[in-house]
Amino acid sequence: MRGLLSTIGDKWTLVVIASLTAGEQRFTNLLRGIDGISHRMLTKTLRDLERDGLVTRRVHAEVPPRVEYALTPLGRTLLGPINALSEWVGTHGRTILENRDSALK
Repeated sequence: MRGLLSTIGDKWTLVVIASLTAGEQRFTNLLRGIDGISHRMLTKTLRDLERDGLVTRRVHAEVPPRVEYALTPLGRTLLGPINALSEWVGTHGRTILENRDSALK
């Protein structure tokens, strides 16, 4: 359980999943669209998500090869919890930041 939660709760996993909600995307589009993620970290995150069955990787037989990623039906089941978490942060995020500031004083 802890290993699975650490993968899903990873810094980049939720951002990558959210980026794939619009549909299938090429690696370079994901890399450009996710501010601050490195090539290496995006590769690792996508491999982990593919391993867990949350993302599919499709290679097109072209020169140069074109690789596209998409959420699987299982991956799409995470969208509800991600949206709920985003709403929670929207509601309580300011309070948490204020608590952090007051703890530093």
